[in-house]
Formats: sequence, C-alpha cells, structure tokens
Amino acid sequence: MNNREVIIQGEGILNLIPQRPPIVMVDSFFGIEENHSYSGLTVTADNIFCETGKLQEAGIIEHIAQSAAARIGFLYTRQGEKVPLGFIGSVDKLKIYDLAKIGMKLFTEITVVQEVFDITLISAQVKVEDKLIAECRMKIFIKKE
Repeated sequence: MNNREVIIQGEGILNLIPQRPPIVMVDSFFGIEENHSYSGLTVTADNIFCETGKLQEAGIIEHIAQSAAARIGFLYTRQGEKVPLGFIGSVDKLKIYDLAKIGMKLFTEITVVQEVFDITLISAQVKVEDKLIAECRMKIFIKKE
C-alpha cells in the first residue's frame, strides 16, 4: 500500500478492537486492499510494553494481534455487525529483528493466508519507516456470538 493515509485513528480504533487502555496497541488504521490490511502504532513512553525506551517483544506480538483484530473489526463494523472477540491460537515463524524506540511509528501489514470456519491464518510484517523489524504467522480464532 503506497498511500499511508489514516482512515481511522484515536478513539475510533476502540470501535474496531475489544482491547481498552492501557492495552491498546493500535492507534491508526489505513484500510484494506484485497487480503491485506494496514495499521500503525506510535510508540509512546507510557506504553506498558516499553522498557528502557523500547517497545519490547511482547508489545510487538500484541500489536500484530490487535492489527489483525482491527481488520476483522473494520469488516464487521462496515457490515453493521458487532465486532467479535478473537484469540491467538498460535504464533509461528516469529522473527524480531529490532525493537522500536519511543517516538517511532510502526506500520504493519496483515495478510490473510487462509480462512477456514472461525480460524484465520495471517502473516504479518511490522516496519519502522521501510525497515522490517518483525514478522510472523499467527493463527486467530474468532468467537462469533
């Protein structure tokens, strides 16, 4: 996605994800193209996953999970449906190349690899500017009511 124009940010993100402060790890949503969605996070000093001025590994994983949740939330709200809860089933092929420092902006691409019933397999790439800092695959279970 070349156009990094935010379509939802701030409080609007809370309509897409079930998490609430202080665990909100997505602050911008850039939209969906086919089987790709794009989200972001500006790393702040008050982030509960920050230590020694850097977003730690657990924070990156949570950011990926919430980026996937924002995708689902966007699709459901667009159809006028209630946003479902999702749960991480597994994290595979996780590679963290660098930790983002306070003030840096994460830009994350979620790619849907496969959807079967209530299970979605995604691939994620997290970048700061154009530098890849993390990637993984994640299996997410959607709890529909």
